[in-house]
Amino acid sequence: MSPRDYYEILGVSKDSSQAEIKKAYRGLAKKYHPDLNPDNDEAEHKFKEANEAYEVLGNEEKRQRYDRFGHSGVNGQGAGGFGGGFGDFGDIGDIFGDFIGDIFGGGGRSQRRGPRKGKDLRYNLTITLEEVVNGTEKEISFKKIDNCKTCGGSGAAKGSSKRKCSICNGTGTVNTTQNTPFGSFSSSKVCHACNGTGEVIETPCSSCHGTGKQRVDRKIKVKIPKGVDTNSMIPIRGEGEPGEYGGPKGDLYIVIHVKDHKFLNREGNDLYMDYSIDFVQASLGAEIEVPTISGNVILKIPAGTQPSMVFRIKEKGVPSVRGSHIGDQYVRVNVEIPKKLNEKQRELMDQLAIEFGHDGKAVGTKKGFFDKVKDTFTN
Repeated sequence: MSPRDYYEILGVSKDSSQAEIKKAYRGLAKKYHPDLNPDNDEAEHKFKEANEAYEVLGNEEKRQRYDRFGHSGVNGQGAGGFGGGFGDFGDIGDIFGDFIGDIFGGGGRSQRRGPRKGKDLRYNLTITLEEVVNGTEKEISFKKIDNCKTCGGSGAAKGSSKRKCSICNGTGTVNTTQNTPFGSFSSSKVCHACNGTGEVIETPCSSCHGTGKQRVDRKIKVKIPKGVDTNSMIPIRGEGEPGEYGGPKGDLYIVIHVKDHKFLNREGNDLYMDYSIDFVQASLGAEIEVPTISGNVILKIPAGTQPSMVFRIKEKGVPSVRGSHIGDQYVRVNVEIPKKLNEKQRELMDQLAIEFGHDGKAVGTKKGFFDKVKDTFTN
């Protein structure tokens, strides 16, 4: 009988990536491992098949030979079990690390304990655009887990102490060895007596019940630099929760949200606003008083200003966080046309219409470009 195709065994296509091949193998290895399927010959056979296929396809050089020449190209180099082929790819510990513990009751690499940084915390803070431009300081209050003040985080009552765990001899782990038809496996798991600390508390602290931790209220002042924006993140080091097994405290991250302003819109470090003027101001020019974050300023509107023209007011925008420059404020003018005119205004408009070449009424029409072209050819 011809040997089965290795790609078929793993259930992957020939153009699968190494990550996809590895993932498929891990799934089959967990499913058919003999220690999870005792006295199951079919599972043992499929487990060996998967090992043989992965030893070839999991190695780029062997995979290329297999793709080109088939089984003869690898010359029977499949593992056929737990034989020495695993030396050719150094990730077998990673392959089995996540489920050896399922077989022997814990002990994969994820069970090993050492110094671990505490949990980071997040605080959402809303500020105004004025506070962004000028910078500010805020006092914030929050709750967090911290070391117990009574016992200082040791978990032991005052006058009491800890002693070395007799079960794990102070190592925090218990080692076991399991003999299988495929060899001996050694694993380690967290000691149940000391929970991995290597020490046992004789008399637990009455405040934290031996945990060494308490939920506390915390109040701190935070300086918000100029120029921050929505989703800016300010780290406060060491204000997170306590670490484990001698690890450092976590951090507190202040996440900024800037409230919408009533008339200013921000784009980068620049500010934008709309300002309405009447058609007389647009025609004759004017000086208008424009509000900015730092107070009102006088902006000169030149005669003949058109609708939607934009004017710049230098350095009335937002400072950069690093303080290298200050943005500008841009003012877009909207020219308002009156909807109603009184009698005198209408008379003045009629006179203005005559001056502009209309037929004597403001509601009349002025000869346009095509009318002038028509007159030229008619004459």
